Amino acid sequence: MDNITFSRQIKNQEKHWWFQARKKIIEQIISDINLKKKINILDFGAGSGVNLDMLRKHGLVDIHEQNKYARTAIKKKQIEIKNLYSTLKIKKNFYDLILMADVIEHVKQPKKLLKNLKKFLKKDGLILITVPAYQFLFSKKDEVLGHYRRYDKKRLKNELKGFKIENISYFNTFLCAPIVIMTLLNKILKRDYIKKVETTPNFILNKLCYFIFTAEKYFIKYFNLPFGISIYVLAKND
Repeated sequence: MDNITFSRQIKNQEKHWWFQARKKIIEQIISDINLKKKINILDFGAGSGVNLDMLRKHGLVDIHEQNKYARTAIKKKQIEIKNLYSTLKIKKNFYDLILMADVIEHVKQPKKLLKNLKKFLKKDGLILITVPAYQFLFSKKDEVLGHYRRYDKKRLKNELKGFKIENISYFNTFLCAPIVIMTLLNKILKRDYIKKVETTPNFILNKLCYFIFTAEKYFIKYFNLPFGISIYVLAKND
């Protein structure tokens, strides 16, 4: 992503329903893993660190982020971070969990990257990945964000050769219908609408969307959702 996009996300992510609700979903998935109390976590492709405060509840967090502008934003948070990487010179066989929250769709060769990340995980370490779903929704917004693709479950599984899939599910299900309609309409009309959707909406709409999206954490705890705007996969270093 370019610095303009990062700047807009940094400005909005602490209140925007999507960033905050996704964080709650990710936290629920991590909590359900039942790992030991303090684990070593790598937030890979952390952006400006929107998930950092949540991850620190679960263990010691290192960060990887290539974008200099985003790394500066992370440092401004004044949260203790032992390692802030910008290259793949990362500790091997060290991490219990790697989080990649909406990262691999930005990567030209995700299989190659994931193969490299395997060596940073402990034996039986876990990787948690979230991605945008459904290629038919690929739009101008994806292009501006620097996405190469969107995913279905089969395509995502195919990226994870050498990992054992523990679970894979769609999420952002309850808001799927209005988002699909809005996306397709903007796609047909060739509108550049990213600024509007990444800007925090009015208080009532923001809270409504947050509560609807966040409510899914009570469902994914017990079963996989059949469709949604996003997908998550939890896989083990095999």
